[in-house]
Amino acid sequence: MQIYAPYQRETFVGPKPALILIDLYNLAYRGGPVPPVTLQDQFPSSCGIHAHNAIEPTQRLIASARAAGIPVIYCTSDQRPFAAPRGVGATRRKKPSAAQRFPDDFEIWADFAPHDGDVVIRKQRASIFQGTPLISHLNLLGVQSLIVCGESTSGCVRASCVDGYSNGLHVSLVEECTFDRHELVHKMNLFDLHHKYADVMHIDEVVAHLDSASAEKVAAE
Repeated sequence: MQIYAPYQRETFVGPKPALILIDLYNLAYRGGPVPPVTLQDQFPSSCGIHAHNAIEPTQRLIASARAAGIPVIYCTSDQRPFAAPRGVGATRRKKPSAAQRFPDDFEIWADFAPHDGDVVIRKQRASIFQGTPLISHLNLLGVQSLIVCGESTSGCVRASCVDGYSNGLHVSLVEECTFDRHELVHKMNLFDLHHKYADVMHIDEVVAHLDSASAEKVAAE
């Protein structure tokens, strides 16, 4: 902590935020709420218990964001034919076998089904920013900061937070709504992201901010 002392600061949700939901697709939840290591043979891309533990807080977060009237933006993997040359992927992870794949792997998990007015971005790389129209969407919506959650902490979440910071946006990362395949990797990346690129905040803090914004919106109406 002494080494990281120069990074210490007050954390907050930035002005005019959008909620960014990273890769909350079916593939991450396959096999149910069990340790991911027990799913490797059948569902090697699942985050198991860590994904399922994040469902309820993520539902709370989405509901608060919608009540506050802020933009809700999802991303998932672009699996369209003829969309990219062979070998393109979010990471260097081996592709699952045909027996391990399902047609709806990259559809959004039903508990987080998008609503009218939400945006779903299909990406080919780790970051939601890379090669997508996200920046133009954020500009159109007047967004100045991001609230981020999803998976995996060490992969697509990390890449998206770094790109968000690099594009001049304040990034708040919601701890209980973010997950990875291994708790140690998850915690290490939260720690590093918090000190360098994002304000890692608890769900209660972020929901309190959004609920306050929602109350102000109702009062204004």
